[in-house]
Amino acid sequence: MIEELRRHGYKLSPGTLYPLLHSMEAKSLLRSSESTQQGRIRRVYRATASGRKALATAKLRVRELFGELFEEEQHARPRKR
Repeated sequence: MIEELRRHGYKLSPGTLYPLLHSMEAKSLLRSSESTQQGRIRRVYRATASGRKALATAKLRVRELFGELFEEEQHARPRKR
């Protein structure tokens, strides 16, 4: 997961990511299971119904925030004639 985030320009350390994943699992936003891939045991995380609902709510809030920011920017710009 950390490598995937790096490919998208995010720099996140294991000391930041894993406590966050554990916290989200404790809040029933994620569910994890173990999987063996290429002889290595991996923990796989999946969003629960509550997690998907929380994500949808967060997306809506971000959209609203960015909408307000860009709306303010349009009103603040002087119009060209």
